[in-house]
Amino acid sequence: MKTIRVHLAKHVDHSYDLKIGSGLLSQVGQDLKNKPLADRYALITDSEVAPIFGIPLLKDFQEKGLHAALITFPAGEEYKTRETKAYIEDEMFRRGFGRDSAIIALGGGVVGDMAGFVAATYNRGIPYIQIPTTLLAHVDSSIGGKTAVDVPWGKNLVGAFYQPVAVYIDIDTLKTLPLRQIKAGLAEIVKYAVIQDRSLFDYLQENQEKILNLESEPIIYIIGRCCEIKAYVVEQDEREGDLRKILNYGHTIGHAIEALCHYRILHGEGVAIGMTIESRISQELGYLTGEEVRRQRSLLEAFGLPVTLPSHLNPQEIIQATTLDKKARGGKAEYVLPRKIGEMVTINGRYGIRVDDEIVRKVLSHPH
Repeated sequence: MKTIRVHLAKHVDHSYDLKIGSGLLSQVGQDLKNKPLADRYALITDSEVAPIFGIPLLKDFQEKGLHAALITFPAGEEYKTRETKAYIEDEMFRRGFGRDSAIIALGGGVVGDMAGFVAATYNRGIPYIQIPTTLLAHVDSSIGGKTAVDVPWGKNLVGAFYQPVAVYIDIDTLKTLPLRQIKAGLAEIVKYAVIQDRSLFDYLQENQEKILNLESEPIIYIIGRCCEIKAYVVEQDEREGDLRKILNYGHTIGHAIEALCHYRILHGEGVAIGMTIESRISQELGYLTGEEVRRQRSLLEAFGLPVTLPSHLNPQEIIQATTLDKKARGGKAEYVLPRKIGEMVTINGRYGIRVDDEIVRKVLSHPH
């Protein structure tokens, strides 16, 4: 037998900048004019974002002599599917986009996940830029290179790790959002505080009104702090070997609730309920004090987020749905649980924790 080894060991630098501030949307075209990323740009967005930001951005690109086209798909989590991905790809092929192209992902988490996944696979990978337009996307989905679509068996089960080349976080985009969307984004911000920054948690408690009013200074501070936390975690564990799992706090239960509600609740709302339940699981296991559980719940309620299960859901169907989560191992869900606000539990140096179904069922049956 003859064996030939293919040597592929190499250092790859996927570093990129996150730009946070006001008025950044108008800088993107000029930045690409000064330092081109591609010959053509596919601006991918949804039907809600297109008239607000998509059409003006396309016009700005064209005025600067950049070759660009706008590709739009219907807004909503229910359209984050393989079928929509195929539609976008077909549109790009039809319009003549080749390997010398780049994608601009303009929108919330659904757009970012979808456009990023297209970028990861189109012509075996082309560069893309994230321009998130929701608070949730500002602090979470636009950073870290997780791209995916949903399938009937669960959320984000088909996708790829594929990093953007830049992220533009323009806080002015928040002014167009309904309050419900702002609150949904705040759920992820509370998550960051609980998993790694107690002082951020204190800041959120002390500045609730200013944050809900979208005052620039606190908004830039909390977005920046969350981005710093996520950047650190992703730097240490790009492909979710262990540490990156802490970013999933509240998501095991939260994703199950979203799917069972057919995505009629927002992702942040599902995460808020998920954090409430998972903090109680941590308390039941003896890790988290009742006072810390109450403190987290009070902050979520102060931001107008739901903290109780939808009445039509039963514990068993939630437990069953968690086994389909992409983080499940051997048909069992893994949880990441807080030890205290600002610190997560580890067992034998690992963050992913198997929890007996009976404990989860007990908490789901008596969540208060």
